[in-house]
Amino acid sequence: MLIKQPNAIRSSEITPESVYRERRRFLKLGAAGAIGALALPAQAGLFGGGDERPPGEPDFPGLKQSRFSVDEPPTSWESVTTYNNFYEFGTGKEDPAENAHTLVTDPWSVTVEGEVEKPGSYTFEDLLKPHTLEERVYRMRCVEGWSMVIPWVGFPLANLIRRLGPTSRAKYVEFTTLHDPQQMPGQRRTVLDWPYVEALRIDEAMHPLTLMAVGLYGRELPNQNGAPLRLVVPWKYGFKSIKSIVRIRLTEKQPQNTWNEMAPHEYGFYANVNPAVSHPRWSQARERRIGEFLKRDTLPFNGYAEQVAHLYKGMDLERFY
Repeated sequence: MLIKQPNAIRSSEITPESVYRERRRFLKLGAAGAIGALALPAQAGLFGGGDERPPGEPDFPGLKQSRFSVDEPPTSWESVTTYNNFYEFGTGKEDPAENAHTLVTDPWSVTVEGEVEKPGSYTFEDLLKPHTLEERVYRMRCVEGWSMVIPWVGFPLANLIRRLGPTSRAKYVEFTTLHDPQQMPGQRRTVLDWPYVEALRIDEAMHPLTLMAVGLYGRELPNQNGAPLRLVVPWKYGFKSIKSIVRIRLTEKQPQNTWNEMAPHEYGFYANVNPAVSHPRWSQARERRIGEFLKRDTLPFNGYAEQVAHLYKGMDLERFY
């Protein structure tokens, strides 16, 4: 999830879901049990739940719910797939769902470079094949003050990194989104310096909470949610969870990620959820969960402090924001 820029955003209301391109069916793994909903009456709109799960048969039947899942009601499929930040398809919340049908995700390949023993170009199927997929229900928090609970389908990023064989010099992992203005009309504008780049410290990347997602709600990822392969880092603001990845590079020096380069006074490299530190233009102390009317307190590390706070022991989290 990316971030609004002042004077660049249209008003955004949730719109009906676009027709997705025909899904690639490559693995059949089974879905987690249903989770009860605690939202306002089901109806389209920012504060409406809509259908909790998508219609039709799941693409990954029989998935087991991960031990890392939160015990919270998930945001509706409709909201998750129609209220998005994905500037490659436009800066309005409804733009990705309306425009992402132009993205071709099959075939798809990812280039692996840098401090690894096994660099090269890997097809999506090559990356996916050795891994067991699972469903993880994660809280996701946006800098803009809204949040969701999303049942992701994926595998730990740590498993992939181990397979690639990081060298002793690998201190960071950098990710790059596809750059193709023909498929991604938002890239025809200079709202960001394309392609979009994000990065994690190697210990963050290897943390068991960090997920490479290939689906949500038991279905393959819709284009507007980052198909076919995206990062999910639930204790950080959503812009760290880069979408439609085409390059992974392990480096010795800290990479310069897109938002930290575009607006360093607003968006730091770490982007850990810290309600005690305000964004220069708004407070981060409260958030509105999509599907709910009232705001709630924002939790440190988005509620994952017990699992990840030790990664930042001794760091000034106001300076390293």
